[in-house]
Amino acid sequence: MSQHTWFIIAIIIYMAVMLAIGYWSYRQTDEYDDYVLAGRGLNPFVAALSAGASDMSGWLLLGLPGALFVTGMSELWIAIGLLIGAWANWKWVAPRLRAYTEVADDSITLPSFFENRLADRSHLLRVVSSIIIIVFFTFYVSSGMVSGGRYFESTFGAAYIDGMLIVAVITVTYTFIGGFLAVSYTDAVQGTIMFVSLIVVPVAGLLFLDHPGDIWTWATSHDYGPYKDGVGNPTYFNLISGVSAAAVIGNLAWGLGYFGQPHIIVRFMALRSPADAKQGRLIGVGWMLFSIAGATFVAIVGTVFFGQNPDIAIVDQKSYETIFLDMGRVLFHPLIAGLILTAVLAAIMSTISSQLLVTSTSLIEDLFKLLKKDLPNENVMINLSRTAVVAVAVVAGVLAINPSDSILGLVAFAWAGFGSAFGPLVLFMLYWRRLNVPGAVAGMITGAVVAFAWGQSPLSDSLYEMVPGFLSSVVVTVLVTLATKAPTSEITDRFDTATERSYGAAANPDLDFDKAYKKA
Repeated sequence: MSQHTWFIIAIIIYMAVMLAIGYWSYRQTDEYDDYVLAGRGLNPFVAALSAGASDMSGWLLLGLPGALFVTGMSELWIAIGLLIGAWANWKWVAPRLRAYTEVADDSITLPSFFENRLADRSHLLRVVSSIIIIVFFTFYVSSGMVSGGRYFESTFGAAYIDGMLIVAVITVTYTFIGGFLAVSYTDAVQGTIMFVSLIVVPVAGLLFLDHPGDIWTWATSHDYGPYKDGVGNPTYFNLISGVSAAAVIGNLAWGLGYFGQPHIIVRFMALRSPADAKQGRLIGVGWMLFSIAGATFVAIVGTVFFGQNPDIAIVDQKSYETIFLDMGRVLFHPLIAGLILTAVLAAIMSTISSQLLVTSTSLIEDLFKLLKKDLPNENVMINLSRTAVVAVAVVAGVLAINPSDSILGLVAFAWAGFGSAFGPLVLFMLYWRRLNVPGAVAGMITGAVVAFAWGQSPLSDSLYEMVPGFLSSVVVTVLVTLATKAPTSEITDRFDTATERSYGAAANPDLDFDKAYKKA
């Protein structure tokens, strides 16, 4: 069989597994809370890999290795910031959010938690935050579909629209039928594929070389990739070469975005108990650390692999983002290479499904339920959520048919926008007893506006908009909260209860704290 045929077989196997998980999840889903949040029964392994896979997307497999291959280790600062941010998110947000969302009227979305945490009877917090999620995640989903179409276009020579529709239909199908459980378990499988691929490709590449030790010297003194003058890239292993202090701060600040990403922190809300956050942190941060290390070694090994073998062509001769795929294609049997190719597809689809479900859930849980006084039964609510999944996917698909720079530009802003608008707010919600509604609303809006305005101005060339957006949100939240009325004793008592629950679970990880709490 031809290489192309083997690749198609690998893709079919992958798609079949995703649909099978969707069907299994459908059989496990009986109630609305199951569809939206897996009944708060997600084990830490699935939660950790699901959060990682939905976060990293194709950047980990394509963008990061390509940037490190071309420029060198000075491109690692974003990865370092993300690693620190992921650790902090699991450490400080996960246990408290899991405890507090249950105490706060069993909130199952981030906007509903914001409202219930502060007893916001105006519903302003819930409506504004849900609109932000719906608008930007719709564009995010659209961008993922664009990536899927381009993946099939470049890998198989298929028409862009055909590839986009294949990715959209499969992803929407398992999300539609299985809900949060399907999204989480498919993400876990996809995260495993990404992890294994990022380990085996650089190891196989290293074994392929006649002199593996060359990986530490080749890039700094020999031609490879874009370097063709015989001296290579002498500063390849220098972390600070050509990087300003502002650039380092801005790149590290990417980690601040984790605190405000709804599709990531919703996994914390779905954990079985606050105590599971500790195990989830070890698994999730470990997964990310080894995956980033794998991507880094793909680039380092790649400098020698392609430099010593100029007859092996790198498909992407501009940004060299295909080095991971090209190494896999050369080193392995076509079936294995095809499965490695699915790692990129897995990264794309895991992000689409997570954001698609969060967006559709916000439509039903945060907007529809506010408008509808008499709620329908569980089955109708599940079907409404499924309808919302299709509706969001259709809108995103229409946007993806003719992709534009404006869509991609909004996606670039979304990480900083969510991080600036929701990041400080989540931390204040969990750790500041004095927080009130005016401070929360003012800080959220300020963070989003400053991040957007900064990102659209020439200032963004000097400093990533996450830094001013996040800091301005913190300052405004504190000033407005202190200048307005303190929260009621009902709100502060609930804060104390949630704090006790998160501390109690951390101190007694073997205790079924939920059962003990309900009994008390």
